[in-house]
Formats: sequence, C-alpha cells, structure tokens
Amino acid sequence: MDYKQHQIIIEPGRTEKNYWKDLWRFRELFYILSWRDVKVKYKQTALGVIWSILRPLLVMVIFTVVFNRFAKLPANINAPYALFVFAGMLPWTFFSSALTECSNSLVANTNLITKVYFPRLIVPASAVIASFVDFLISLVLLFVLFIYYQFLPPIQILLLPIFLFLSFLTSFSIGLYLTALNVKYRDFRYIIPFIVQFGLYVSPVGYSSSIVPHKWRLLFDINPVVGIIDGFRWCILGGNLTSDIELSMGISVGLSLFMLIIAIRHFRKTEKTFADII
Repeated sequence: MDYKQHQIIIEPGRTEKNYWKDLWRFRELFYILSWRDVKVKYKQTALGVIWSILRPLLVMVIFTVVFNRFAKLPANINAPYALFVFAGMLPWTFFSSALTECSNSLVANTNLITKVYFPRLIVPASAVIASFVDFLISLVLLFVLFIYYQFLPPIQILLLPIFLFLSFLTSFSIGLYLTALNVKYRDFRYIIPFIVQFGLYVSPVGYSSSIVPHKWRLLFDINPVVGIIDGFRWCILGGNLTSDIELSMGISVGLSLFMLIIAIRHFRKTEKTFADII
C-alpha cells in the first residue's frame, strides 16, 4: 500500500516560496486552531454563544438612548434609529473583537509556537476566523430586527459580503502588525484595549458620518473603519451614495491594502525571533 509522505524542506534562498507553500500544507492546523478558538471563547459561560447576540444588542440599546433620545443626533435615514445603530455595530463589533483576539494570539499560544514549526501567520488568521463566527451569529439578530420593525432591506444588501471582506482585511492587517509588536513589547496588551475604546467614539457607530464638518472630513476618513461602517449602512439601510461616502469607502480600501502589505512584511521580518523572545 502506498502512502503519501509530506516533507518540510528547508532550502537556502527559497524561504519565501516554501513559506507560502507551507501555509497550504498546514491548512488542517489552521482549521483546528480556528475551531478551538470558537469552542474555547465561551466555554464555561452560562449563556454561551448567546453573548454574541447579547453584546451588540445591549450596546445598540444604550447608543439608541444616548445619541437619539438624549443627544438628538440626526441619522438622516428613513429607517428606525435602532436599526441605524445596529448596522454600525455589526462591523465595529467584528472589527474590535477580531483586532483584540488577533493582536493577542501569539502570546496566547506560547507553548505551541516554542515547540512546533509551522507558519506563524496561521495563528492570528485563525483568531480572526473565530470572531467571524461571532459576526455570523450576530447577523441573525439583524434579520430579526428587520421583521420587528417591518423594514425591507434594499437590493444592495447583496453587496454586504464585499464590506465584510474589507472589515476582515482591515482587522487582520492591524492585528497582524500589533501581534508582532506584542511579542516583543508586552505594553501593547494595555494599549490595545485603549485603542479599541477610543476607536469606538471616533467611528460613526452611534451617529452618522454626515454630521462631521466638511473641513474635518478627510481627517475623519483616515480611520479605515469609517468607510466600512458607511458601506454596511448603505447596504443594509439603503439611501443615497454621496460623494463623501464614496470617498470614505475608497480610503478604507486603499488603507486596508496598504496596511496589509506593511503588516505582512513586518510580521515576516520578525517571525523568526518569536520562539526566542516569547
């Protein structure tokens, strides 16, 4: 009986080529780590995966009360304000969760990294996949809200996967860069929660991007999450695709691709030292 043998060949001068091949060879490990992260996330919790729905729901209620009832911020949409907030909460919750899990992934898998060879890129990628599962569960609540408010989504909701992919790309890019820094500088485990908390208020989650003065709009759009949230709302709630929204989407795409290139280069440059300093 013939058996297929898999060998890892280390050749001088062909590191990059063999590395990307190894990503495919270790695809089963990627699946195992992703599934493990999903199962461990809510292990020994009373509500389990219900937290995936409960967290964005509670934030939606709080933001609706604070920004709509108290602050009276305009949404400029023909949809319930709660739906407006939840359409912004979906990408933000996925982004913040993926960024946090991804940036801490290497430190959380110290034993695995120091004992076994595999492309380390698999670890942060699997952490983002676990957050993506949370997003899919939260997406169910969106359709429940559609029924509750008797709201018919527009045809462009079919384009939602494009902005989901952009959200995945952005969180993975930033998380990949931060996780490499977190291995060497453990201060980042305190900095990252602050970044996430600060990002919530400078991102149009509870308010519309249209209230930002035009002179500050470009600075506001440098936040790559802005274009993603605007894109999600346009897909879910409809409305006019203004030049400001088109600009924020374009900036988000450009920044995400740029950050991905920078993050991969930095990660690959420092990857060989992870096992020694982690």
